[in-house]
Amino acid sequence: MEKKIAHFTIDNKECTATTGVSIINAARENGIFIPTLCHYEGVKPAGSCRVCTVKVNKRHLTACTTPVAEGMEIEVDTAELNDLRSSVIELLFTEGNHYCPACEKSGNCELQALAYRFGIMAPRFPYQFNERDVDASHPKIYHDHNRCILCKRCIRIIKDEKDLPAGSQGRSIFAFNQRAKKVKIKLDDRLGKELSDELAQKAMDICPVGSILVKETGFKTPIGQRKFDKEAISLDNSINLKAMKEAHHE
Repeated sequence: MEKKIAHFTIDNKECTATTGVSIINAARENGIFIPTLCHYEGVKPAGSCRVCTVKVNKRHLTACTTPVAEGMEIEVDTAELNDLRSSVIELLFTEGNHYCPACEKSGNCELQALAYRFGIMAPRFPYQFNERDVDASHPKIYHDHNRCILCKRCIRIIKDEKDLPAGSQGRSIFAFNQRAKKVKIKLDDRLGKELSDELAQKAMDICPVGSILVKETGFKTPIGQRKFDKEAISLDNSINLKAMKEAHHE
């Protein structure tokens, strides 16, 4: 069956993409960057962070969960939307306990990179200073809940596929624990003990912040030479699953 092509505009630029593709991916195909923290290429979107919020025909929608359609008028780079994104990023900094100079992910952190992109030097909101623990009980990883932004990437991507039928989606090694204000992400007690070195590294790599870190590993790339030390976060250096898989097989 022939795929239908949708014609639409992004900030008054004429664009085309296959009907049904998410707005965030359709924008990338047309050379337009929409920032995000929870979206990950190749993985079903969750719409958790709201950083990718755009206006579609005057309505606010998340670009990662909304499919593109014929005749859409999409707004991405406006003062209103950039202020909304900046507010979300500032709230993440104040709700968690982030201290970039002491974080191993500094220079590779997507939250930090977006803060620089939007010129955030000091949040406009008061810090909450929540009491959160650092779980160092696992033999392979540290899990710092102070830095977690609840994006659900680890839940959606890190799967145990051992001894499962071909085509199975696997079992999630990370999951939500508790509810509402006390919610946090926790390793499954049984599956976590079987976490391989490869999956531990993948969990660290896909985490947009420094919440998941592999033990006994640090400063493989010196600060000052890291991804976002060299170049601002953009369309070209956004993380994607295909690139990571290729890098791990080299």
